Amino acid sequence: MTTDYSGTFKAAVTQAEPVWFDLSATVDKTIALVEEASRAGADLIAFPETWIPGYPWFLWLDSVAWQSQYFIRYPQNSLDLDGSEFAAIREAARKNDIAITMGFSERGHGSLYMGQAVIERDGVVVRTRRKLKPTHVERTLFGEGDGSDLVVDQTSLGRVGSLCCWEHLQPLTKYAMYSQHEQIHIAAWPSFSIFPGAVYALGPEVNTAASQQYAVEGQTYVLAPCAVIGDAGWEAFADTEEKRQLIHKGGGYARIYGPDGRSLAEPLAPNDEGILYADIDLSAILAAKNPADPVGHYSRPDVLRLGFNKAPQPKVNILGTEPPSDDVDAVPTDDDSEVMAVS
Repeated sequence: MTTDYSGTFKAAVTQAEPVWFDLSATVDKTIALVEEASRAGADLIAFPETWIPGYPWFLWLDSVAWQSQYFIRYPQNSLDLDGSEFAAIREAARKNDIAITMGFSERGHGSLYMGQAVIERDGVVVRTRRKLKPTHVERTLFGEGDGSDLVVDQTSLGRVGSLCCWEHLQPLTKYAMYSQHEQIHIAAWPSFSIFPGAVYALGPEVNTAASQQYAVEGQTYVLAPCAVIGDAGWEAFADTEEKRQLIHKGGGYARIYGPDGRSLAEPLAPNDEGILYADIDLSAILAAKNPADPVGHYSRPDVLRLGFNKAPQPKVNILGTEPPSDDVDAVPTDDDSEVMAVS
């Protein structure tokens, strides 16, 4: 497989506050931002982690008894991929001739997953994925993805992949993505507002650095959308003085990084909503890979390799409906990398 490095386009990255726990209103705001980016000449727009219906900060702030007030409302306002709201977002991509990558809480029957989607400029869904391992208290609300969710797809703009939040702190996950010759990476974040001054690892310094490191380590463009907690979010979550000490307004740290790690857009203030823009030239990736391609000339597969199971893991296998496969050795990969796929 040959990777094309000749493309150029304009990218847009959002820093905005969702309409908390309101599916319809957040979809309306999504479409408005899509239209704004399209008018500005963007070819691709990226939205934060669980942008729809907003990140569930309640998980971090109080007991399960207090959280229970959200246990119906949050799923009811999560995104159904077969629903009219997702169809409206796809239509916005087609109508405005702009690709969309977005994060959302996916409602799959009675369970929730931290989802991401890549939608082409014609409204066709290239990929939906689920966060491989929700982080810490997220695991009390969301289920897990599997190896089929670590994927890079060829699109009209280049090879696009997506991860959420602290998936960028998983070295093997990152290597699996790099091995698929990613060119445009969506690093989706919620906001950096929780436990200020107390848990440094959850703050903006560490996590914007994770996006930047991903760019220079994988020699890929990184679009890092990030949400904001404004007055509405403050009212939704900080209902006591104690909670007002645990979560703050702002937290918006959207960024765009080039394949050599440099920042390509002037950041907004942490409390501001808006869109960052940058011109993307895929040929710059070739210069970045010259000194250190981690899945090419800078690798040592004789010493270190990644075992990567890309196969979907269905919850139920109906026995007796499919003949046994003759290929029991490996799950085929779609590239020529040095990553060993195992079943």
